[in-house]
Amino acid sequence: MKTRDIAVSAAIVFSATAGIWPAVAGEPRAVIELFTSQGCSSCPAADKLLGELSKDGSLITMSLPVDYWDYLGWKDTLALHGHSMRERAYANARGDREVYTPQVVVNGVMPVVGSDKAAIEKAIVETREKASPLILPVTLAVADGEITANVPAAADEHHKAEVWLCPITHQISVTVERGENSGRTLTYYSVVRGWVKLGDWDGTAKKFSMPLSEISADGINSLAVVVQSGRAAKPGVMLGAAKIDLH
Repeated sequence: MKTRDIAVSAAIVFSATAGIWPAVAGEPRAVIELFTSQGCSSCPAADKLLGELSKDGSLITMSLPVDYWDYLGWKDTLALHGHSMRERAYANARGDREVYTPQVVVNGVMPVVGSDKAAIEKAIVETREKASPLILPVTLAVADGEITANVPAAADEHHKAEVWLCPITHQISVTVERGENSGRTLTYYSVVRGWVKLGDWDGTAKKFSMPLSEISADGINSLAVVVQSGRAAKPGVMLGAAKIDLH
């Protein structure tokens, strides 16, 4: 995952350089990241659950298809190698070896089985009590062809983080032709199509921006921004996040 580099294969570029999408304040309860794969027979239940959770306006849901099951006979059509690296980075940061699908990571710090709704809700409560996530009211806006994320100054010890922008497709259906899910048509929700590092946050109020035209992917209809402590190789708690739909 590189600065200003979206790891997607599609080459369709947004043509909308005008129009305004109002700023959205980031006051979510949680950021829910689901690591999933088209080659995993246990994943469809988790994918469906993420679709249900995506209807909750207090959650920022993100489906991150991985590629480490591709050797089993079916190459995941949505997977990014960066997603596999991100899941491993989480495991390294926690000090465990918990890399599997379907896995949900809640607020950057707590892993649970991705199909277990009760465990996800419990993790949301526990992370809010123990890790103090999402303390920064981030705003995200698109106007006149420019994407802008505003991150306020910190009021406590949190003073270093990375700011990432994720283009997202709301819903994608895929017919799997081989592997554990052979013959099934699966639907994925809130699919992250790439990662763009907007910059580093140092605890002071900062504005991050980039042209909308630099987002290259087919079917993108929303954007999410996350402010995450640590670094990509060792991610930590989510300090702030926001999401905006592109209409």
